[in-house]
Amino acid sequence: MNTLNETLIDFINHLRVERNLATNTIDSYRIDLNRYLAFLESLGIKDPKQVETTHIMLFIHELHDVPLAPRSISRNLSAIRMYHRFMVNEGYLVKDVTENIELPKLPARLPNVLEIYEIETLLNVINTETDLGKRDRAMLELLYACGLRISELLELRLSNVYLNHGWIRIFGKGSKERVVPMGSEARDWLKHYLTYVRYTLAQKAIESQDIVFLNARGKPLTRMGVWKIIQQYIKAAKITKKVSPHTFRHSFATHLLEGGADLRAVQEMLGHADISTTQIYTHLDREYLKEVHKTFHPRERRYP
Repeated sequence: MNTLNETLIDFINHLRVERNLATNTIDSYRIDLNRYLAFLESLGIKDPKQVETTHIMLFIHELHDVPLAPRSISRNLSAIRMYHRFMVNEGYLVKDVTENIELPKLPARLPNVLEIYEIETLLNVINTETDLGKRDRAMLELLYACGLRISELLELRLSNVYLNHGWIRIFGKGSKERVVPMGSEARDWLKHYLTYVRYTLAQKAIESQDIVFLNARGKPLTRMGVWKIIQQYIKAAKITKKVSPHTFRHSFATHLLEGGADLRAVQEMLGHADISTTQIYTHLDREYLKEVHKTFHPRERRYP
């Protein structure tokens, strides 16, 4: 007899080896499923064959009572469904007891986006007379021009920058590779930083290796370091929105779609495996169109 704990170990190995998921994603599955297994154990259930739909529904009700946010409950249920499907596929179970459990409907959560003029204002407050200002301008230009995740920016290496061609090579979630154009503005600032600043910074520490963006001590920048840099410029630009490194990625996608870019092309540049993930930005685009219509259509203007 295989216990639930044993099948969970097999499932986590499956995610790591066969699905090649990112470490953070695997850790999230492990945390959610450990909570689920602890609940089943409290009911005296250790064998996968003892689990019934009612047990899962009881667990979901308990998450509601914690209370856990609807989005977190939905994530937990997704993990449980994937885990049970895995046990069926591997022959631990004959029937998937989660197949008739529906995911709760969630309110649409649109990501925070900077307007184009806000991006311009933000970039223009950077003092590019200083070495760190030159670095920051290159970094934020690239973040916005390529729609990078913060991890992708921090892990970008000199060997994956093709200045002459205007491309960078990115290794995203699950080590999936993609090539993204950086545009002339970002390329010029990146070239300026690499030519006049990075070498000076790299002399201060041996840890710089091949990493593109370094801190004042010559070591690779951290997530918190980039977040603090952005907050400094947000304050200087008098922008009141909550802005994180990921805001630049959201803004990149939204501005491209507002400008008429093809959804598939945006999906490719963002590195989304599923186009439904990219489609969230079409909702943003529609909201923008509604606002334009409301502001400028003669019939709308008659009824403020």
